[in-house]
Amino acid sequence: MTRATKTIFSGAFAVLFGVAANLALAAEGENFVDEASAKGIAEIETAKMALDKGTSEDVKQFAQKMIDDHTKANQELAQLAQAKDLEMSDEATLMDKAKAMILKLRDGENFDEAYANNQVVAHEQTIEMYQDYVEGGENADLKQFAQKTLPKLEEHLKQAKDLQAKHGAND
Repeated sequence: MTRATKTIFSGAFAVLFGVAANLALAAEGENFVDEASAKGIAEIETAKMALDKGTSEDVKQFAQKMIDDHTKANQELAQLAQAKDLEMSDEATLMDKAKAMILKLRDGENFDEAYANNQVVAHEQTIEMYQDYVEGGENADLKQFAQKTLPKLEEHLKQAKDLQAKHGAND
């Protein structure tokens, strides 16, 4: 192989490697956007259910806060996603849908307890996902969004744990 041919192959390899790296970064950002938006949708859907089926005023207040905060976060994420040409989820994940189905079967105080338990688990999982992206994510704008959103999610978790302590045992 001549020196010119080696140079051409080296250059082509570098370009292909760069393209592959950019696709991987886009996929990573797309995964975060998809998962984060799906979790936000799940929060909103279960909170609407809590407004309808919950019996305690504190559960209903918490549910309204989840609707307000997660709607705002998803709107912000949608702007970032649009700027980066990344897809947002338009529905909750299958696992979150299953959890919502379980909540639909509950009524009264039993619903309040199940909703509080659901919110603790959901926020623990969401916080872990956001922390992982802050620590290992490659997209600076998405990392900044995750970092900025984490304190609100941690506040939600604390409030969910307070509801859980007030409304019953762990399922």
